[in-house]
Amino acid sequence: MKTVPQITAEEAAALVPEGAVLMAGGFGMTGNPVHLLHALADRGTRNLTYIGNNVGEPGLGGGRLLRNGQLKKAIGSFFTSNPEAVKAYQAGQIEIELMPQGSLAEAIRAGGAGLAGFYTPTGVGTVVAERSEVRVFNGREYLFVPALRADVAFVRAWRADTAGNLVYRMTERNFNPLMATAADLVIAEVEEIVPVGEIPPDHVHTPGCFVDYLVQAHITPEDLGSSASVEAGGKRADPARLAMARRALAELRPGDVVNLGVGIPTLVADLITPEHGIILHTENGMLGVGPAPEEGGALDYPVNAGKQPVTALPGASYFDSATSFAMIRGGHVDVAIMGGLQVDEEANLANWAVPGQPLLGMGGAMDLASGARRLIITMTHVDSKGRPKIVPRCTLPLTAQRAVDTVITDWAVFKFIGGRLTLVELMPGATLEQVRANTAARFVEALA
Repeated sequence: MKTVPQITAEEAAALVPEGAVLMAGGFGMTGNPVHLLHALADRGTRNLTYIGNNVGEPGLGGGRLLRNGQLKKAIGSFFTSNPEAVKAYQAGQIEIELMPQGSLAEAIRAGGAGLAGFYTPTGVGTVVAERSEVRVFNGREYLFVPALRADVAFVRAWRADTAGNLVYRMTERNFNPLMATAADLVIAEVEEIVPVGEIPPDHVHTPGCFVDYLVQAHITPEDLGSSASVEAGGKRADPARLAMARRALAELRPGDVVNLGVGIPTLVADLITPEHGIILHTENGMLGVGPAPEEGGALDYPVNAGKQPVTALPGASYFDSATSFAMIRGGHVDVAIMGGLQVDEEANLANWAVPGQPLLGMGGAMDLASGARRLIITMTHVDSKGRPKIVPRCTLPLTAQRAVDTVITDWAVFKFIGGRLTLVELMPGATLEQVRANTAARFVEALA
């Protein structure tokens, strides 16, 4: 059995050349090779192309490379979470290439598997399709996504043996196993290195043949940013948002596998009890999400798609991001509950591009909107300027076409019945006249 060299973070950083394409694992700061990235920041290597779900947080992980001006380009799915990335893009200091999160994960997996790319239904009819080859299979449109590879990958694992076999912990898996296959040089930052043989073969997540170097480095709460504790990520919800979350919960059935988007949908998790029989899925790699813990953070618990610490219910499982999105695209997620900016008469959804803001954060929305069996949208009935959000035709960049099944606002519940937008319920305190006056789309009334 081979022995993988153990080096320092500084020695690892020296192996990254100027102008390299660098992959960095992690979802937010969870599973992020923060020590390797900080050593690279200290070294000052420049003109890097950075591939990752996001660029860390301000001054943390890839965020430190960004702050130093070392990145010329970033390829990922959600850069909005780092406000410094938004500012750098607006100032023309960095080029951004956005991909739906599931397409990003699958492109990395394809690169590691020696494939040229793949076809996906995610993004059809959206801005993503404008730069893609489109083909029709079995009557459905698919976009071609080229594979992604890198010169160097920095990954984070919890344990390694001296042969380079890696074990990941909880939702720290995310993009790390994929990136470990998709680079010419792979350097794994790990919490613990044990003698060969101490990791049972059944427990190995990444075989040692993919790993070139090991760096031992300990994670502290300070390395985890907003995921460090429940208090750091938690927010109080107002009554109207909670009312929408409760109404969304009423749409779910025992046994449903459900994905909750960030914002209002996340509140549904705190309302679910074991008696509901709901199985929560989070796109960063977990099935069986439980409620938020009373205290603690990502050193103690997994995190959800909002990067908030959560508990794991009995029977829960963890997996990488490509597997997570295969569940979504493959029709294994029964319901997705997401926020919205606009829904129109054709059941089209726009929810990822905020008016007046740079388009830097689609995340997993496109995959979920087109892949889940049922799509429920929770949103306020009007925007901050009092303009209707249920409109004849979406004017904001689309997330998915003809995908929405139910819309729950603070004033009303609509369903698409027989292809027609139908008002089926008024929310407490709302009036029919209020809904009529503030809904721009045509709709049918079918109130009980």
